[in-house]
This record gives sequence, C-alpha cells and structure tokens, in this order.
Amino acid sequence: MANKRERYPNVPVEWLPRPNYKPNTANGLTKCIIDFLRFNGWQAERINNTGRMYQGKWIPGTGTNGTADISATVKGRSVKIEVKIGRDRQSLEQLKYQSNIERAGGLYVIAKEFDGFYSWYVKTFEP
Repeated sequence: MANKRERYPNVPVEWLPRPNYKPNTANGLTKCIIDFLRFNGWQAERINNTGRMYQGKWIPGTGTNGTADISATVKGRSVKIEVKIGRDRQSLEQLKYQSNIERAGGLYVIAKEFDGFYSWYVKTFEP
C-alpha cells in the first residue's frame, strides 16, 4: 500500500484498491510471494520463458529451459522459486535447472502454498 500511496499521492488512502490474492492459483501464489519478498526489502521478479505465436507459427522463448517462476535475491543469496499448484510436478528440464542452481550455491524452493513457502523462508533466513 505504501507503494500505491507514493504513486498516487492525490488519491485518498481509502480509495486505493487493496491487494486481493488467490493463492490457490499459480498466478495468485506467484504474485503473493513476489509481493511478500518485495515488502520485506528483497528483490524479486517473475520469470516468463513462454514462447509466442507469430504469423501462425510457434516461436520458442529465448530464456533457459526449465527456469523457475520467480527469481529473487534475499540477504545476498540467489533464490529461485518454482510455483506448483495441485498435481503439477516438475518437468525434466526443471529438475536439471534446480540441480544447476543448487550446484552453483543458489537456493531453490518449490512453493505449493504460501504457508509452506513462508515456513521455508523463516527457517532459511530468520535466525
């Protein structure tokens, strides 16, 4: 809300829309995690490697195959967060990506719900 107040200083606070998260969807959980990390002063961004349709042909994305949904930096550590809802499971490319991140010293976590992510965050970053 502080960010919205800065961006819209002439709008009364009670008129600013409040965030409404639907953490039972991949999109909602992703937004919730990113906002949580940013609110706590860390860097976080959504990563999209989906290709696109151009003149009736599919053009693959140019990012790394298997990349995580969220890339963040928390207390100087590289953190990759893969969001999985319901029965969704990691692909072979995502498993390879996870292995590469962990081998390089980064942190990789699979978030299935916000409470589980929050528990991991507290255990990992708060003494």
